[in-house]
Amino acid sequence: MGGGIAALFLCLTVGPAAAVGLNDDEPPTPSETTTECGEGLIWDDATKTCVTPEETSNDQASLYRNLRELAWAGRLDDARRVLKLLPVSDETLTYQGFIARKSGDWFAAEAAYRTALLRNPDNLLARSYYGQGLASLGHVEAARKQLSEIRARGGRQSWPEIALRLHIDGIQTGY
Repeated sequence: MGGGIAALFLCLTVGPAAAVGLNDDEPPTPSETTTECGEGLIWDDATKTCVTPEETSNDQASLYRNLRELAWAGRLDDARRVLKLLPVSDETLTYQGFIARKSGDWFAAEAAYRTALLRNPDNLLARSYYGQGLASLGHVEAARKQLSEIRARGGRQSWPEIALRLHIDGIQTGY
């Protein structure tokens, strides 16, 4: 889906709050990191300039937002660099899996998703991305199991549930 169509779809399916990316279970809102900074750079909140990830003064929450935004924008090498600056958690493992999956390394992606889910079985985003990868490989029943888990864990009508359901139905969301 194009950006405008995706935002409209989000507004229609989960409300206007989701379209602006108000939480980590929804698509990130583009920031200066992807609108102003070129390859290899991220927006530094303190200096209001583009810097390398290693030079930033951004706190961990900002780095995590940078990671998500870069991964979703397809700037996978930049996302990997930011990922290295963050402590290992189920959230960072989710994006380690996302980056690996988008890079074509299903073995590494699956390992990261499974580890994220061992740490936090309620990580709905990890379940959604894992399920999308499974569906892409033709393992639709395994993907449906992840969809059922998302719903059972309170994720009905959440972005992770909707994205996985669309993917299973053959509608590519790009995530």
